[in-house]
Amino acid sequence: MRIAVTSQNFRTITGHAGKCRRFLVFGPGAVDAPEELQRLDLPMEMALHEHRGQSHPLFEQGLTDLITQGAGPGFIRRLAAQGIRVHVTSATDPIAAVRSLLAGEPLPQPLEGACRH
Repeated sequence: MRIAVTSQNFRTITGHAGKCRRFLVFGPGAVDAPEELQRLDLPMEMALHEHRGQSHPLFEQGLTDLITQGAGPGFIRRLAAQGIRVHVTSATDPIAAVRSLLAGEPLPQPLEGACRH
């Protein structure tokens, strides 16, 4: 599994995935410790909300999942077409969320009013 987390500050899980330009990419590491593999810091025009086409740095990571605090149905469909499952959650800690996903545990439900336009 390779999991991206939307994180505009590279510390916490952030929302509005379509406009996000910073992602933490994790893979399974040692037991109970996901390994951070890469940080993506994309230019503004590479935010998925603006970018069109099949070629995108996020799609070239071999991702299976993406964790965010907010995503609309168009974003979810677009990633599903690339074979990436989107998980919307109220969790704020990227490592804890990735650890839960790797363990097959459910993530906390998104906050009421989270981006789902």
